[in-house]
Amino acid sequence: MAISSNDIGNLDKYIETLWQCKALSESEVKSLCEMAKEILSQEPNVVSVRSPVTVCGDIHGQFHDLLELFNIGGKPPDTNYLFMGDYVDRGYHSVEVFSLVLALKCRYKDRMTILRGNHESKEINKVYGFYDECRNKYGNEHVWKWFTDVFSYLPLTALVEQQLFCLHGGLSPQIDTLDNIREINRFQDIIPEGPMCDLLWSDPDDSKSGWGISPRGAGYTFGPDVSQQFTHRNKLKMVCRAHQLVMDGYNHAHDKRVVTIFSAPNYCYRCGNQAAIMEVDDTLKTNYIQYDPAPRKGEPQVTRRAPDYFL
Repeated sequence: MAISSNDIGNLDKYIETLWQCKALSESEVKSLCEMAKEILSQEPNVVSVRSPVTVCGDIHGQFHDLLELFNIGGKPPDTNYLFMGDYVDRGYHSVEVFSLVLALKCRYKDRMTILRGNHESKEINKVYGFYDECRNKYGNEHVWKWFTDVFSYLPLTALVEQQLFCLHGGLSPQIDTLDNIREINRFQDIIPEGPMCDLLWSDPDDSKSGWGISPRGAGYTFGPDVSQQFTHRNKLKMVCRAHQLVMDGYNHAHDKRVVTIFSAPNYCYRCGNQAAIMEVDDTLKTNYIQYDPAPRKGEPQVTRRAPDYFL
């Protein structure tokens, strides 16, 4: 899809507004969502991404920390980004976060890759904050419906230079190859079981092999043997995923075949964790950059402590 000069002008205006943490008007959101659906509908379930690229995990409505991420990693389009989902819920500014990410995707579509997370689902974000935030900021459900419609267009996974497999959650017992993912009909809401659900909900487990029942109630846990088989069969160097709070912002598992990246510092404004992004250079060498919350007036200092896993 070719973007018109008029669209570019509107997108630049949207980005300028959103960079100040100001929400777009209802009509602007509708226009942005329509533009985004046209672009995202052309992308496959496994998006091919060139390096260099910076890979990011959960944001969860923490707008000022998203700006901190861009301050540290570089402002688009100077840096190529791959976001692995969970833009909404928990934080105070899910509307502004997803609007900005979407506007940047539309403006610089070849430099921004945005994937779907488990919170990009009506069933989940009606409970964990996004629905209420949309109602409070716009006075109706229209914006929430437009955004959740866009969620169904977001690709499920990405492949950096054919070697780094990126997704929100984890692996699935119903998926042996990347071609299995390419066959999924993603243009729907997330049902609580099946391969699409697993890609957005599953977690690695270092303590036991094989597949396990997930304590989350959706997806599975998967052991080092599962990661080894999947990476070997698909000629992958590593699986990169988000979805899980890790106190240092990133965490390796399964003999470094799996890495978790979490990009929401001081998650829920009280967990005390660092955040991280992963820079991938032209040779696929990775560099992890950790960062703390963006300074904000009126917020208490939080000491680092181990939080409840299921926050």
